[in-house]
Amino acid sequence: MKKYIITSLVLLLAVSFWNCEKDDICAETTPTTPKLIIDFYDVADPTTLKNVTNLGIVETSLSEGFSFNAVNSISVPLRTNQDTKTINFVLNGSDADVTNDISDVITFNYSRIETYISRACGYKTTFILNDTNGLEIPTSNWISSYEIIQYNIENEDETHVKIYF
Repeated sequence: MKKYIITSLVLLLAVSFWNCEKDDICAETTPTTPKLIIDFYDVADPTTLKNVTNLGIVETSLSEGFSFNAVNSISVPLRTNQDTKTINFVLNGSDADVTNDISDVITFNYSRIETYISRACGYKTTFILNDTNGLEIPTSNWISSYEIIQYNIENEDETHVKIYF
């Protein structure tokens, strides 16, 4: 009788482990939603990267933003629930004195493609910058021009937009 009880318990334990699923954890190497990579170039020498000092960027629909100092490249997250993002690029925007701020507003128009990765990782969104609208710069206080280098935003390994100032 004891032999049947032990065999039944071992069999029950084996069946319970057999039905368990492995932990589904999203690996850090799994690609996620990429950010828009913007490089800044010297307008006098378009092949030379140029550092931007005291740059602040603020999404116009939010009051919070990011500050950068002495950078020639930034990464900006795009919205995954809208097809447009308007950003205020503010020179001297990272200091407390707002009287010396110089700003330009750029609207990024794009389409979104959601791709299923896995149950643990969920979805990732890739973006395609819209060629017909491109970037709209209604004012030109410090940004001279721009150039879209890569319309498909699928990773963060390459520059997507060049801004000349």
